Amino acid sequence: MTTVATPQQQRSAPPDADLDHAVEVLRLLADRTRLAILAMLDGTEMSVSAIAAELGRPGPAVSQHLAKLRAGRLVTSRRDGTTMYYGQPDEHVAALVTNVLHHSEHVLYATPPHHR
Repeated sequence: MTTVATPQQQRSAPPDADLDHAVEVLRLLADRTRLAILAMLDGTEMSVSAIAAELGRPGPAVSQHLAKLRAGRLVTSRRDGTTMYYGQPDEHVAALVTNVLHHSEHVLYATPPHHR
């Protein structure tokens, strides 16, 4: 049930800079491979080769997606010898990815898998 906000409860729009950044984050998430990568990195680190193997995608293609995610500050990177490991920077990214996937499950399934 939705209620109508009283004048005292009404919220103002976020600042333009915040909205612009949020739109850029959503653009990065609007790619199946990048969204899958972020879902896989929830609570763990993975190497490019492990991500590529799990997705069945070539390593260079996965590296390009990771570079975009890193530029957008949606992943962190750590080098261990010659291997780069990627993870999520904070719980907000994890929550964003989880929420969009859960929302999709609610739209697609009578009983969403995350409720089973």
